[in-house]
Amino acid sequence: MHAKLSIVALSIVAAFAFSACGQKEEPKPVAAPGAPAAKPEVVVKLGHVAPMTGPQAHLGKDNENGAVLAVEELNAQGLEIGGAKIKFQLLAEDDAADPKQGAIVAQKLVDAKVNGVIGHLNSGTTIPASKLYADAGIPQISGSATNPKYTQQGFKTAFRVMANDVQQGKVLGEFAAKQGIKTVAVVDDRTAYGQGLADEFKKAAEAAGLKVVATEYTNDKATDFKAILTKIKSTKAELVFYGGMDAQGGPMAKQMKELGIKAKFLGGDGVCTPEFMKLGGEAAEGNYCSLPGMPLEKLAKGPEFKERFTKKFNADIQLYSPYVYDAVMVMADAMKRADSVESAKFLPAIGQTKYDGVTALIEFDAQGDLKGGAISIYQYKGGKLEYVETLGGTPVDVAKAEVKEAVAEVKDAAKAVAGAAAAVGKEVAAEAKDVAKSATEAGKDAVKAGAEAVKNAADATKAAVEKK
Repeated sequence: MHAKLSIVALSIVAAFAFSACGQKEEPKPVAAPGAPAAKPEVVVKLGHVAPMTGPQAHLGKDNENGAVLAVEELNAQGLEIGGAKIKFQLLAEDDAADPKQGAIVAQKLVDAKVNGVIGHLNSGTTIPASKLYADAGIPQISGSATNPKYTQQGFKTAFRVMANDVQQGKVLGEFAAKQGIKTVAVVDDRTAYGQGLADEFKKAAEAAGLKVVATEYTNDKATDFKAILTKIKSTKAELVFYGGMDAQGGPMAKQMKELGIKAKFLGGDGVCTPEFMKLGGEAAEGNYCSLPGMPLEKLAKGPEFKERFTKKFNADIQLYSPYVYDAVMVMADAMKRADSVESAKFLPAIGQTKYDGVTALIEFDAQGDLKGGAISIYQYKGGKLEYVETLGGTPVDVAKAEVKEAVAEVKDAAKAVAGAAAAVGKEVAAEAKDVAKSATEAGKDAVKAGAEAVKNAADATKAAVEKK
């Protein structure tokens, strides 16, 4: 039995082997070269903090819009950093202009492991939040916090892209003296921004020879200022300087007019807004305010930025959005130069920034302040902010603005010359047409006269023939 099975098994094996030997082995296909591996996508988280609720919500939204526009434009560029495709993501938070809330949302962004932070809007929230970011090694660039203390704390992570209150207060104090003002009352809202700006203004005003006849305080939630304004009225101050934001500044100017106070009103960037004019009404007319930087229309990239902003958001620029836009771009520029999106690696590159932004040629000093920040003075006229003058600023920015203005003047002159030439051309053409018309009429008359002469000659000849 076993022998039979073995014979059968051997037969099957032999048959299989013969069959295999008889088959032609097909060549194995050569593998095609592999396609290059797709580059990984890295999400870069940027925190943004501003008051999105409360009296300053309109300014907070303006700041956020500046950041949104920058992020969208960066993502449209298809950036590659460190061998990876980069996608920026904005993590927006509301601090309600409250220092305690500011610290809470700052910790939230730290926990979210953001790569960098843009903000906060207010100095009062920016300063306490800055320690949390510094402890976590997260770079922070503010587009609007102007209190000097923000960058004087020694944090290597803190930067700002606009002039600070020392620069602004000095310009405002000197401007008041130039207007012939002798006595001034100073009011602030007790916030880090308002008090800081008022203190710097007061120093500069007194140094310029002005007498401070009253110092009063309010807060950033108040709406009724008649008690402190009544005190100020009794001092006969020629000027009321307010350190604070438009939500209080507008009603304050309005109540000054209602109380018959003849003093002028002067404020810093916090009241240099369309909202101030809306809240102040007729009382805003003729008064002055200041803004860090130069007017957008005088900057090379300003008009184009304004056009893109209004087209996207269907809204006018309120105040700080161009600076916030630049803050985002500066941070992205540092990442590109460092070829890394890691906070520790691109942080040193921020300090070495030389970025030609919308608002200025941005460079930082050792503290993180903007070098050579300019301050511009504006006057409220006919419901608009009318530019008066710019003080300070880097020679490059001033020169660029002057060149732009000169080019605009040349263009206007060229248009005027072209218009005049066109007008003269039209006059010459009209005169030539009249001459041609006269010549044509004269030609017609000559032909007619000639025809009559021929006819008369024919008639005379005919008469002579008949007579013969």
